[in-house]
Amino acid sequence: HAADTTGADHPRRRHHRAHAFRVYVSPLATHIGAMCGIFAYTNYNCPKTQKEIVTKLLTGLKRLEYRGYDSAGLAIEDGESYTECTSKVFRETGKIANLEALLEANAGNMHPDLVFESHCGVAHTRWATHGPPAPRNSHPHTSDKNNEFLVVHNGIITNHQALRETLIRKGYMFESDTDTEVIPKLTKYLFDKFHDQITFRQLVMEVLRQLQGAYALLFKSSHYPGELVAAKRGSPLLLGISEGPHPGEQHAIVTSEGFTPSTKRAKRTSMEFYFASDASAMVEHTKRVLHLEDDDVAHIHNGGYGIYRMERVHCEGDDSPSLAYGPTVQSAEVERTIETLTMEVEQIMKGNFDHFMQKEIHEQPDAVGQTMRGRVVFEDDGKTVQRVFLGGMADYLSTIRRSRRIILCGCGTSYHSAIAVRQLMEELTELPVTLELASDVLDRQCPFFRDDSIIFISQSGETADTLRAMEYAKSKGALCIGIVNVVGSAISRATDCGIHINAGAEIGVASTKAYTCQITAMVLLALALSEDSRSRAARRLDIMRGVALLPDYMRRALALDGQMLELARTLVNENSLLLFGRGYNYATALEGALKVKEVALLHSEGILAGEMKHGPLALVDETLPLVVVATRDSSYVKQKSVIEQLRARDARLILIVGEDDDSLDRFADKNMIIKVPEIVDCLQPLVNIIPLQLLSYHLTVLRGHNVDQPRNLAKSVTVE
Repeated sequence: HAADTTGADHPRRRHHRAHAFRVYVSPLATHIGAMCGIFAYTNYNCPKTQKEIVTKLLTGLKRLEYRGYDSAGLAIEDGESYTECTSKVFRETGKIANLEALLEANAGNMHPDLVFESHCGVAHTRWATHGPPAPRNSHPHTSDKNNEFLVVHNGIITNHQALRETLIRKGYMFESDTDTEVIPKLTKYLFDKFHDQITFRQLVMEVLRQLQGAYALLFKSSHYPGELVAAKRGSPLLLGISEGPHPGEQHAIVTSEGFTPSTKRAKRTSMEFYFASDASAMVEHTKRVLHLEDDDVAHIHNGGYGIYRMERVHCEGDDSPSLAYGPTVQSAEVERTIETLTMEVEQIMKGNFDHFMQKEIHEQPDAVGQTMRGRVVFEDDGKTVQRVFLGGMADYLSTIRRSRRIILCGCGTSYHSAIAVRQLMEELTELPVTLELASDVLDRQCPFFRDDSIIFISQSGETADTLRAMEYAKSKGALCIGIVNVVGSAISRATDCGIHINAGAEIGVASTKAYTCQITAMVLLALALSEDSRSRAARRLDIMRGVALLPDYMRRALALDGQMLELARTLVNENSLLLFGRGYNYATALEGALKVKEVALLHSEGILAGEMKHGPLALVDETLPLVVVATRDSSYVKQKSVIEQLRARDARLILIVGEDDDSLDRFADKNMIIKVPEIVDCLQPLVNIIPLQLLSYHLTVLRGHNVDQPRNLAKSVTVE
């Protein structure tokens, strides 16, 4: 069966709440990393030309474009010969194409055919947090004009101002407005202070002791040629390993500092290592990856790697750290499991589609099928659902049933998926189900209790606000459940249990298939929680019949693509759009409005239809387009009344109705009525959202905006 356990090391709390709870307090307590992308490539005894290395770095950055960025940069070695090289840094604002143009303009000063037996190259896409987009604020940042130490950084250093002032007093000059620049300059200061006593890895650990905040960092230095050091706290970072001509042997290699640990390792004749913020950047190079944990430091040297644990040192009330000390960091090498990526290169390619968002909308029937695979047990006919089995959740279902309440927590689209499933969760579990916006949890210091079960929903598993809310909930002793897409993400590792939605890589910034897969996963959870309820047996059976039909019904909804294109043409010059929903489809209205505003850059608002008379009705006239979701469920009669009231005021209506429902045809023009296949009420939002996703996509294209990378937005919102 597909794995349902999101945390690999979570405690098995099978019995009662009296069990001691593991409280995890993250270094993210102040901030979480910015929406940047890191990529690095290092080869050992694996000859590559400078041109090949630059191409790898640029391709890696392009795979990370969807994370959002406003500038990019890279650092490589260059010189007349392999033994006479210096580090060169190239930084540019705008798209990666601008960086490519800069490299092309400098081609006369480079040596593209120079072959490197061993080389370390680093690259970065920046999302501005400290200082505007500008080459001087772009990464890699350097320690001095000779580029002795180079650093790329994803995250926020909260004590950078104190460090900057300390280093300025010691004579260091700063050229950027960023928080990152203090890191290479601090590294150089400490290197000058005791470089005879310390390795590159130990030097980096001394630097890390001074930093507060969140980071994924890569360090490169001319004093330590061929070495690369990476560090993680809060922001995601993966190490990819591609081995030389010894396939099938043990994965591990001799450590970076020369000794062989107890596990079997074989020295390789040639090695390639990759660092990236996201698996999508390395899947085409290697599928063997290692997820760095918080406070891990990875050291690449001489074809070997070592992972070391940073012993955290807390400075009480000291905002201006003293730099007058000798090297004291002690650390031990730790083992980290190498995992095999299940992602395929095709998943990060557009295939026959023009944009990732378009591709991901059309992938939804298959993605939902993947979410159900191994969890929905069919009868022999392959069409009737016998039961729902959530393997990794099995030990926790009884605990959740005994909860005081269930809390659904997320941000943006993930929050909308919680709204869509709340009513069903209440109905089947007969427990109070509350909704929490993750960004509001800590602002309010929300009262969580030991007998609460809290479901944290995040596509990336790295969403800053959701991660912080989860850590707060763990500190209160609540049972934490994750609904995530990215395997190995921070939320998937830190929650007690949960479900991977298995939607596949989602590259477009606007979430589409993750939304429908999140709802599917939570519907399956509600069915599993109510398995022992006799009074709900008939209702459960009805829903399970719908679950079996769901992918086919979603495919039928995708056939509305042409009609949505025509509708988009009529709305392309509009300035505002209102969407009304009720019951299960309130979430549809909210999510449809979010899609239109985030990619088409058109003001849109999702409104609970029951609130229409309490303000929104004042906006209604013959020019403002209104979308009303009125498929046949328990709210149908009330929605019909809403439509009649709007039409009485000459409203310009666009209706989403059941394909066999002709009773509403008189309220709108034929081309303004969207007829969708009807399924069991709690699954209808999964069908109804598809035409709205298609509408937002076509509106964006017609309005000339970037579909996959909307203005000011990023895929992984990892900054508060």
